[in-house]
Amino acid sequence: MRRAGGRSMIPVPAPAGPGAFVHPALFYRDLDEYVTGVGGFVRTALAADEPVLVAVPGPRLDALRESLDPGGGSGITWTDMTELGRNPGRILAALQDFADRNPGRPARIVGEPIWPGRSAAEVLEATRHEALINTAFAGRPATVLCPYDVVGLAPAVVRDARRTHPTLLERGRDLPSPGYTGLPGGPADLDRPLPEPDGPVARLAYARGGLAEVREYAEGWGRRTGLTPARRGDLIMAISEAAANSLSHGGGKGTLRLWTVDGPAAGVVAEIHDDGRLADPLAGRRRPSLASAHGGRGLWMIHQLCDLVEIRATESGLTLRLHVATP
Repeated sequence: MRRAGGRSMIPVPAPAGPGAFVHPALFYRDLDEYVTGVGGFVRTALAADEPVLVAVPGPRLDALRESLDPGGGSGITWTDMTELGRNPGRILAALQDFADRNPGRPARIVGEPIWPGRSAAEVLEATRHEALINTAFAGRPATVLCPYDVVGLAPAVVRDARRTHPTLLERGRDLPSPGYTGLPGGPADLDRPLPEPDGPVARLAYARGGLAEVREYAEGWGRRTGLTPARRGDLIMAISEAAANSLSHGGGKGTLRLWTVDGPAAGVVAEIHDDGRLADPLAGRRRPSLASAHGGRGLWMIHQLCDLVEIRATESGLTLRLHVATP
């Protein structure tokens, strides 16, 4: 085991072979351990002349930059995860886009989608993202290293990291994760029921031919909230896409509910429920193309417009809960 500054170094994952995908969770306890573990991973990639993306929360980003790239010339692509991953449903496409920009070369990515201060809903959707990485990158020559603050995060979050990552890096050990589920969409309990709203709820049932009514109803309700005109427009467009999906793929009818949320996560929430199914768990999370056979264009747009999207696919149908923050 190597040592640096009197501390044990967490081992760097071995480079992926041709067609191999590696997805380790790096458990760290302080900033020194973080910079050592992530820094070793990045330096190994740079030494091999491999493309590197570092997408971590701002304060961690600054510490890594100071350690790895003080002159700004290393060739690392830096991204603040608090901006990229505000909606966890947007992260996966960004990672795939980076890998696609470097065809034929193993991509090396540091992605930290969960940090202390995330809401419970954000953590759950980010955990779903971690599970879906394994499906989205299967067979691709890439390594995605995911740091976890085991001191600042709740034990349940760390437990879920063990279930969504095939490999764990912790206290100088590089071992397979015995808790890894290997399920394509993640552990089944990620689809736990959504909590009911605390306050008043506006409700509209709609059916074929009623899309204009949905837009008009949502627009009138949105004018009474604290949303800016631009963000209100984003919400109306997202609701319209979701309702259109209901009419096309969800049995031709659905229900829209609207309410506001106060406190640190102040904003508005729109919930669309219909009789649809979600055949592809990656729908909306990977960038669709005109030639794509996977569809998901409506869900993709919804993810781009909203600050958080919660999806529940159950025997009772499909529920989308769309969050847009107020200033």
